[in-house]
Parts: sequence; structure tokens; C-alpha cells
Amino acid sequence: MPISSSALAQLPIRHLTADDLPACADLAENRGWHREEHKWGLLLTAGTGYGIDDPSGAGLIACSVVTPYGPELAAIGMVLVAERYARRGVGRRLMEHVVADAGETPLTLHATANGQPLYEQLGFTQTSRAEMVLGQFTFTTPAPAVPVRPATAEDLRAILRLDHEVFGLDRTHIITRLPAFADLLRVAEEDGEITGFAAAWPNMDTHVVGPLIARDTATAQALIASLAAATDRPLRTDIDVRHTALLSWVKENGIHSIISNAVMVRSLPDLPGDWRRRFAPLTVAAG
Repeated sequence: MPISSSALAQLPIRHLTADDLPACADLAENRGWHREEHKWGLLLTAGTGYGIDDPSGAGLIACSVVTPYGPELAAIGMVLVAERYARRGVGRRLMEHVVADAGETPLTLHATANGQPLYEQLGFTQTSRAEMVLGQFTFTTPAPAVPVRPATAEDLRAILRLDHEVFGLDRTHIITRLPAFADLLRVAEEDGEITGFAAAWPNMDTHVVGPLIARDTATAQALIASLAAATDRPLRTDIDVRHTALLSWVKENGIHSIISNAVMVRSLPDLPGDWRRRFAPLTVAAG
């Protein structure tokens, strides 16, 4: 028997743990997303998951994950509501709880066209857009001859320093997980200085490129080409639409557009850091 709207509104919202990974993947699959269990594993250990259990015992009816970057920013992702409970206010209730729980911490997220109106009502504003692209890299248009090599353990300190400078916040708890999380990690280096880095991590039958931090477009292109040369999987990434030259170049190389999502913030005029050197995030899940 379907649960009533009044009873639905009283269901508790709880913190998720790594043990909830299968239920989160099941919920994603229910909404037509990939299961993305590798990604869920990172998010549930590096961030805080929120969920509402189905009283019937059939897993979760809603979930989301918040990745903190200290008191200055937190990122919301993986906002999902089971199809059988869609359009009954569950997503709004969950998001209101997440926003309230964040207190004064500014928030950011990537919003689909369907989710954007709700987020605007919750005080989020759009600052840019990100274009998700996917495809088998063809090497049709060569990358510039910027020196790129596999990262080593000795590079981690320089990678953390560069990420902090470009992202604008300390992401040590995320970046230090990259060597174990990613299949490939590359750095661009000139005159002994690391000028960019990029990772490719496995997600179903693709490799997702992210983060991608680079001094300029040429460096970003060289990093992507180096990653592509090391895998036979299609590449997927999310690129800020202001990086028009990079978007044009990846499309010349067989990577086509999937969807464009709004980059939104709450309690901030814009994201911190230098967007000109921030080409792709680590993980994104639009809601």
C-alpha cells in the first residue's frame, strides 16, 4: 500500500555510511543513472551522505551527498529520489534539510534543468554552466607539445599546493585519495615546476577525467591527450563552458556533448579560486 503524503513527510532523514553504498547505487539505477559504485565509495567516505529509508524495507527513497571543503564551501551532489516517490515533495524536504544542516557554510552544486527551479527557491544562483562530454578520443587534432608525465608520490606536495592555489580552498582530504581512486594521474611539468595535473578514474565502461587543473588551455589539452593515450575506454568529463577552446578541441577529437548543467552557489557571489585554470572538477552529479 503506498505511503500517505503525511506519513512520507515524517520519515526520518539520516546520515549514510559506506554500508549504504549498494542502496545508493540501486537508487541511482532506479532513476536511469549508472550505478557508479566506485564514485559512491569515494563520496560516502570523503563526505556526508543523507538518506531517507523506504519504510517497506526496499532500500532508500531519497539520498544526496555533501562533500565539505572546510567552513568556506561544501558541494552537494547525487541528489536522487526514487521514481515511485517522485513529485511528492521528497526532494525538496531532503534539500531543505541538507541546506539547514550546512548552516552558514556556502554551498555549490550542478543543477539539471529540472532541478534548477527548486535550487533557486532555496537561495542558489547560477554562476556558470558546465558541459558534460563523452566519447572515444581520436587524436585527430594533436595536443600542444607540453611535457606531461605520470605523477609520482614525490609530486603530491606540489599537486596539493597547486590545487589549493587554483581551487581556492584546501582539498587535501580529497586530493590525497586520488592515487588510490584514479587509474591514471598525470602532471605537466616545465623547468622543474608542476603547471597542471589531471586524473582519470574508472566509472562503468568509461574513464572520467577530473580533476583537471592547468596553467592554460595548451597544458589542459596535453594532459587530456596523455590520459587518452593510456586507456582504451571512452573519456567523460565536465568542462566549464567558458573554456571554449578546450571544448572545441575535445569535440574535434571525438568527444561529444551529452548535457549542459547550471553551476550554482548559495551564500557566495561565485566559486572561490581561479576558474581560468580550473578546467574540470573531481566528481560531479547533477540533481
